[in-house]
Amino acid sequence: MQQPVGISDRCIVIAEDHPLFRGALRLAIEGMSGETKIIEAADFGALKSALAEPSDLDLVLLDLDIPGVSGFSGLLHLRAQHPHLPVAIVSASDDAVTVRRAIGFGASGFISKSAPLDDIRAAIDALMAGEVWAPADLEAEEDDAETQKAMAELSSLTPQQSRVLAMIAEGLLNKQIAYELSVSEATVKAHVSAVLQKLGVDSRTQAVIKLSRLGLNTAPGAESA
Repeated sequence: MQQPVGISDRCIVIAEDHPLFRGALRLAIEGMSGETKIIEAADFGALKSALAEPSDLDLVLLDLDIPGVSGFSGLLHLRAQHPHLPVAIVSASDDAVTVRRAIGFGASGFISKSAPLDDIRAAIDALMAGEVWAPADLEAEEDDAETQKAMAELSSLTPQQSRVLAMIAEGLLNKQIAYELSVSEATVKAHVSAVLQKLGVDSRTQAVIKLSRLGLNTAPGAESA
């Protein structure tokens, strides 16, 4: 039997708006071996601020419905901005489709809010060991061919292209994206063209619609290409 991986001098961010469940996650972590620094964020803005501070973060536990984002768009943003930081989705919506899509969109794991504390601790142990964690009773059923194709297209994006797409989804214009990424507008236009080509769409609006159909609900306002 695999022994749990002890957590020592680690830093975990709990991004969860519900105080009771945020407390439950803290309780689960504090009941594990070793010392762990815990940072709490009650909305996506607070999470982004926490990630902007210089720190050796090891794991983000992200509520799928945290205020400030919708659907999987928060996960998409984190995978684009922090591609090497493990992110586990935590949600009460633990149906097979939601779990599969979370993993498909780059989550390192999925923890159900109905899981007992021991299972949450086992999940964190596995994630700290570099493993992918999903509920044991996850069904083997796969998404339809169109969904698999769209997810593969998203996976083909480079980290910078994913950042651009996330900002398109937030409704930012090219000049705003250029400012955020500290690059020229010409560079942004090149990234936008590459993103549209990889997603097989003709406009920014169509890209946002494709994300929405995958559950990556986005902010309105994306301009046409």
